[in-house]
Amino acid sequence: MSGPLEDCIAVVDDEFLIASGLTMQLEDMGMTVCGTAATADEAVSLAQAARPAVVLMDVRLAGPKDGIDAALTIHETVGSKVIFVTGSREAATIARIEQDHPAGLLFKPVLAWQLREAISAALAS
Repeated sequence: MSGPLEDCIAVVDDEFLIASGLTMQLEDMGMTVCGTAATADEAVSLAQAARPAVVLMDVRLAGPKDGIDAALTIHETVGSKVIFVTGSREAATIARIEQDHPAGLLFKPVLAWQLREAISAALAS
């Protein structure tokens, strides 16, 4: 890890409409979105280039790796706080998420106040 993290948020979701919706919610809250990604590899590249303070990470992504794989790499190489945003409430998925020491866990659909609280808590920790 090198250099300070930027005051921006990365959005990772393989569904364009969800990524766009989260981006609009964040911008409506006055937050800066430094980019979006649809795969684990794109997420890692985005995080390494933009160095976001927070990454909103979907668990299920297009491609062979999932959001948990991406989050572990981002945590190790960049140090961004990762808030998982998922539609899955399966015990096995939750257990895998907890391996990464997430800064938060939100279940879809995410309300604006939930998003704001999770990001505030992540930035404060």
